[in-house]
Amino acid sequence: MSGPVYKRPSYANECEILKNEYMTVKVYKRLSGWGFAEIYNASDKLMGVIEHFGELKLRDQDIPMRIESETVTRDGDTLCFDVKTSNAAQRLKGTSFESWIGYPFTETVLSGKYSMTLEADRLKISTELYSDFNVYAEYLRLLWLYCGESSYGTEKTDALLPGVDWPVGDEWSSGTDFFKDPWADRRIPHPNKVGAPFMALSHKNDYISVQYSLDTPVTRWFNYNEYYCQPVFAVPNFIERQNNSLLGIMIPDVKTEDEENKPFAAPFEIHKGQRISFTACVTLGHGTSVDALADCVKHNGLPAPEPIYAPDEALTKIANAYNTNLYHKGEGFGYRQGHASSISKQPPAFLYRYIKEHPDTELSNSLSEKIKEFEQPARPTQPDTEALRKRGDTILSWQKEDGSFCFDPDGRHYAKDDFVVARSFIDPMAQSGDTALYLNTVPALDLIRIYEKTNDKKYFDAAIKAFDLCMDMIRPEGGDYWETPLHAPNLLAAGQAANAFYYVYKNHGIERYKDKAKYFLRSLLAFTHLRRPKNIPTLYNTKPCLCCSDWYFANWVRDFVQWEVLRCIAEAESLGISWAEIDPEIDWLRYIEGVTTAAYNWMADHSKNNWRPHNIPSTLQRYENGEYDTCYSDTFNSVTGNTGGMFIHPSGIADCIYCFKDKK
Repeated sequence: MSGPVYKRPSYANECEILKNEYMTVKVYKRLSGWGFAEIYNASDKLMGVIEHFGELKLRDQDIPMRIESETVTRDGDTLCFDVKTSNAAQRLKGTSFESWIGYPFTETVLSGKYSMTLEADRLKISTELYSDFNVYAEYLRLLWLYCGESSYGTEKTDALLPGVDWPVGDEWSSGTDFFKDPWADRRIPHPNKVGAPFMALSHKNDYISVQYSLDTPVTRWFNYNEYYCQPVFAVPNFIERQNNSLLGIMIPDVKTEDEENKPFAAPFEIHKGQRISFTACVTLGHGTSVDALADCVKHNGLPAPEPIYAPDEALTKIANAYNTNLYHKGEGFGYRQGHASSISKQPPAFLYRYIKEHPDTELSNSLSEKIKEFEQPARPTQPDTEALRKRGDTILSWQKEDGSFCFDPDGRHYAKDDFVVARSFIDPMAQSGDTALYLNTVPALDLIRIYEKTNDKKYFDAAIKAFDLCMDMIRPEGGDYWETPLHAPNLLAAGQAANAFYYVYKNHGIERYKDKAKYFLRSLLAFTHLRRPKNIPTLYNTKPCLCCSDWYFANWVRDFVQWEVLRCIAEAESLGISWAEIDPEIDWLRYIEGVTTAAYNWMADHSKNNWRPHNIPSTLQRYENGEYDTCYSDTFNSVTGNTGGMFIHPSGIADCIYCFKDKK
């Protein structure tokens, strides 16, 4: 058999192979011991290289210690290795280096077991180590996967670290495309910012992914610090400046934001007899990184939501708020923030249903009286065809010859002056004439709805032209164009596109849009936290986008926003769309319940004193007076667990509660 394709290590002419219909894993022995491994897919494409079985860097020794084995045993589809750390002092013995280099460790520091098991489309890796000494370490690398090494190099379709980074094409991870330094650097992020214990990279139509546990301790000694898996994400591998991309896992994990992005950490203690236990899976498949994440969710299932109280209790709390602090006699329902007012004489729609389902209660009777105060005459239900045509013709006037709708920062997209300030103060967040998914699917869906009421096919044809323009897009972009870089990964664009594509497929039979709807629906997972860290309740919290507002003024990798995913759910409901119908392989009903109940944690309670305003500090006194109780905040900090920013009507939460209650 020929030797390894990966030529950087030495090779001792020994190899073990694990193989099935999905992948081939070739494990090689160096001159110093087993091992490194090459991972091939079913088409014999080299997808990645596992550089070593682990690597320990001690504080007092400049050469890292690889974890290696002298022997290997096979048990079916499992390879087992008795491993230990290499010893530089022993290796230099008898050489010219021995007389002038005196390393303090002449014994093994860590020893234990390492195994690889081939399970269908995944390679399961298990490590259990024990320490023979009390030492200080700068890192222990547990998995170091080079994607594209000795094959496709740094080329990729996309790569994904959920909640943190999603580069496509020739973009770099931790690039300054959608951030300015220092926020751009996300190679070793605080684990609370990571949406799921998962990393992936795709090349053409093949992906390789890593799945692990973020919330199970890798090691702890007595009552000291626990250490968890710390993802390392460098696409391309700018950490080691190599012609590959790095998906890595190490300890220690980042405990505070000032510890981020340091491949060599502040020394941490490993004690004699301390156990270090780690498992991960390397998986191969077809598609993009979104497909890889969806396959991971299909394999593991979505986690059960963790509401802090029952949905019916939440509904009552919200209804009660519109009867008390969110009601203003003679004015309507809502609140004031700074100089702005959201008070409306139109009652939130959910109140009518709540009253109907809770007849003759004191709360329902009181709400009924308040609603009567603002009752309006019934509006005509027939559409104004001429007004619709005028609206349709206006939309058509925006469309370019190729079918695109483009960014118009000084015209119809001028809702906030954020991008105006950004382009004059720092850099433009987009150029006039740029296009993106959200900029196309929103007006295209509007044209479809106008066609349905006017039967004028020019609106339909123009809409299809815009939708077709988006068929090759793999990353949802553009949904927060008013304050963030236009091409940044965006949740609102993902959800709206899923709804729009499926609506056209379902109601107008455009078959090619069915799979595109499913793809963009699944891309919501890239923005959703499918885990709950020990210290902060982040399960089913969502990121609006993976970028910064105005380059500097809000970090949407650190902060969650829930209103965008709730809006996508409400839009699907209004269009008569079921996400479970779009994609029956994933439990979208559980997802809807999860992201809705996650918003419970965000509803204001002035007694908790965990919210602060951002650009309208005058609202703090009103918050402390309880005027915003049950409203939910604009942002939730993934590291501190505090909420802040603007307040948003809780009626949107109530609408989504009814959505999943009805479907259950």
